[in-house]
Amino acid sequence: MSTYAFALKNFKELGVSGKLIKALEENNIITPTEIQNVAIPHLLQNGGDFIGQAQTGTGKTAAFGIPLLQYVDPKIEKIQGLVLAPTRELAKQIAKQLFRFARYSPERIFTEAVYGGDPIEKQRAALNRPTHIVVATPGRLIDLLKIKALDLSAVRIAILDEADEMLSMGFKKDLETILGHLSVKRRTWLFSATMPKALRQLIKNYMSDDAHAIRIDRRNVVNSNIEHQYVICRIEDKFSEITQYLKAQKEDRGLVFCRSRAGTNNLAKHLQEEGFLVGVLQGELSQKDREKVMRGFKKKRTQILVATDVCARGIDVENLQFVVHHQLPDQIEYYTHRSGRTARAGKSGISIAFITGTDMKRLKEIEKELQIRFKKIK
Repeated sequence: MSTYAFALKNFKELGVSGKLIKALEENNIITPTEIQNVAIPHLLQNGGDFIGQAQTGTGKTAAFGIPLLQYVDPKIEKIQGLVLAPTRELAKQIAKQLFRFARYSPERIFTEAVYGGDPIEKQRAALNRPTHIVVATPGRLIDLLKIKALDLSAVRIAILDEADEMLSMGFKKDLETILGHLSVKRRTWLFSATMPKALRQLIKNYMSDDAHAIRIDRRNVVNSNIEHQYVICRIEDKFSEITQYLKAQKEDRGLVFCRSRAGTNNLAKHLQEEGFLVGVLQGELSQKDREKVMRGFKKKRTQILVATDVCARGIDVENLQFVVHHQLPDQIEYYTHRSGRTARAGKSGISIAFITGTDMKRLKEIEKELQIRFKKIK
């Protein structure tokens, strides 16, 4: 697997069509990230399977989405592209971005997102309309296949996004069923932050031996407009320290991340008692409730959103000034994803962690792996 880290080109030099470039610019995507710089020209110019290893928050959706949209033939009213994602939040986000990217296509490209938590009959009805790309969570796609709600026989490109996350969430058998169901003539593009043994076995069984594999250097994957800070405090003082910090932000809006659902609910309750307008995003919420929380946050009816890592994948809100880490995340790539919720579209932002003395070793590991520096506040 080749490792890349070099000067970036612009999207025109990568072979992206003018219509897509116009849509990208409207979404403040001007300069390709490293994964886009490597993946887009290869996927546009070469046939065969592709494996891209890069951290979360590095622009993988555009890296596979742009070539996928250029391959789709709008005149063929069949599903030509399939994107698999681990969570409904990420599936919805991918579908939303594909819709935005295709805004100026001469002929409309239809994308449908299907995921658990929404009525399956509603999704079945939506799939009766002309659909060119389906973005799905594995479990819901299996359910739809069982009731013959969609035909995947014309799929030319299958994309596995956050493949390691799908395996860690127990989707191995579902992925095998889906990949086995697709035409052997398809291309498979796989994107993942890590390459665990189970994923390497999946690649061996369902992708070609000559699949082109690249790995993006972990350095420079974190937005340089983010200032990383930390506060050392005792566990029993952590809530008061976070409360003090949030009050100092006045009208600014941001996110607070916790590792567990229980921690998320507990912290949100305390913040509400302190007078903050708080939204909560955690795994036990129904899809309807999640959407209600996100609507309230986007419309500024709430100032603070407290969330778990898995739920954070679909959070795409502009003008968030800060991200607070109640605890450091279990996985280093989650830090990239958490902190990347601020400093979007060229703006600056703060990512601040509240840690105990025993967390310093973990903080240093994150610094080393992501090539960033944390500034001690107190």
